[in-house]
Amino acid sequence: MNGESDVPIAIAVTSGDLVLPAPDGPASTAAVLRPPGEQPLETAVTQTGLLLDQCGHLVVLYPDALPAPYVHRLHAVRSLLESERIALLPVGLPPLAVGVLARQLRQLSLSDLGPGVLASAARLLAHYIYAGAELASVARLDRVPVGLGPHVASLLPGVRFGVLVNPMPRLVRPGGEEIPGPAYPTRMTVARAGPRRDGDWVTGTLAPAWQVQGVQEVSPLPEGSARWWGTHRAVEFAAAIPDPSVLYQLVASVRREECRWCGLELIGDRCGFCSAPVAAAA
Repeated sequence: MNGESDVPIAIAVTSGDLVLPAPDGPASTAAVLRPPGEQPLETAVTQTGLLLDQCGHLVVLYPDALPAPYVHRLHAVRSLLESERIALLPVGLPPLAVGVLARQLRQLSLSDLGPGVLASAARLLAHYIYAGAELASVARLDRVPVGLGPHVASLLPGVRFGVLVNPMPRLVRPGGEEIPGPAYPTRMTVARAGPRRDGDWVTGTLAPAWQVQGVQEVSPLPEGSARWWGTHRAVEFAAAIPDPSVLYQLVASVRREECRWCGLELIGDRCGFCSAPVAAAA
């Protein structure tokens, strides 16, 4: 990477279990923004203001299934601070994958990427994360198409399902159809809620088939995972690019634009801070 920013950009998540260890090089710490029931609004505003004073810009990642009161709290804090230096980015990935994405941004926040580029890079990098789970039931799963057969099979004891939700939805029975993996080097992060034997398909079959460069087990399963997957018996996984220099090259290779509203440099079609779309080419 091409050096470090004079003022690091702060990365924040909405749960402490989304702050994952970074075994593949240095990463900044992540702030955890607490839910309304755990912290008065005044305290949240004060602490976020101090964070902005220290870091200049704040990029907040949260699962798109975050409860509405929690989302309203995030927007209220930004509104009361009257700051366009806070990017609120809902992510359509399972909670563990959101943590993996946040870890990638924490690594990149130590580089010379500007805040607008870093915030808009979240959408780009999310496409390169293979995220899914091994589940005991898909009866309440609404993230991929589930036919009548799997619904009925969910009532049987001992049945397991393999689910991929990103970058393309797939539902299989372990031991049957395979799920195509990434065509680039990845490391797999795994979190499980059930017994150790749960997840044998993930670590014993899927990881070797995808030729991942290693498996990192983290604990506990993220708090929001049971709600996201519709079951408490989930072994969640996310395979992602581990090398910060490769991530940097990927982001740096994308054409940059200037936000016509706030003036930040960005990639993609929309500013992560003010949500203004990139002007269409004449």
